[in-house]
Amino acid sequence: MEIIGKIKLINETQTFGTSGFRKRELVVTTDEQYPQMILVEFVQDKCDLLDNYQVGQNVKIGINLRGKEWINPGGVAKYFNSIQGWFIDEIKGAPKEAVPPSGFEKAEPITGENDDDLPF
Repeated sequence: MEIIGKIKLINETQTFGTSGFRKRELVVTTDEQYPQMILVEFVQDKCDLLDNYQVGQNVKIGINLRGKEWINPGGVAKYFNSIQGWFIDEIKGAPKEAVPPSGFEKAEPITGENDDDLPF
């Protein structure tokens, strides 16, 4: 999956625990009718990918969706989702609209042109 948009925020790398787990967050604003501000996490060695990017750049980010289950002390399961980035590329100029998933393509308008090639 991919997200296309403009970088709104790049946080510094955070390190957690004795294992040295690293995480760096980026917020990208999509360019669509209702723009979304999406938080993307880059972890471990992927944190360094953000070193060459700045707020305001148009980018395409490859993502994976992650989900986790946590059982609270009362024994009730809670679920959490995250978006993890695994690549990022700069897009020169304004970002183009993301291609919708298969089956959700935009319909072409019927104009009456080329009606002569219809089978009826």
